[in-house]
Amino acid sequence: MKHKNISLLILLILAVLQLSACAPKSERAEKVNPVKLEPIEGTDFKRVILTEKAAERIDVQTISVRGKAVPYAAVIYDTEGNTWVYTNPEPLVFVRQPIVIDRIEGDQALLSQGLDANTPVVTVGVAELYGAETGVSK
Repeated sequence: MKHKNISLLILLILAVLQLSACAPKSERAEKVNPVKLEPIEGTDFKRVILTEKAAERIDVQTISVRGKAVPYAAVIYDTEGNTWVYTNPEPLVFVRQPIVIDRIEGDQALLSQGLDANTPVVTVGVAELYGAETGVSK
């Protein structure tokens, strides 16, 4: 008797699995690109524009520059050794800007030239922005 019950249970499970495979598929959500790149006229640079969800996912954080120092965490080096930071001129918009580092003191990069005071720079999510801009992830 127990053998019959187990066999019946297995048959029911298989039937349910097969029926669920026949159910209509739900509407697939439209694929949203988390990043948009806009050329900056007159330059080789691009604006990196993130969706709110993308910015949240990579936990983008910024800080305003004070004087000629930026957190070293904000600095990114390209393959040729040039130094850059990402500025945040408006919400969800990021622009790579060249900087010249005079020296590093602790966790601060002291600039000889580069940014205006109070410019917001990205301190968390820098590598992800660079990858999105340059296509490193592709």
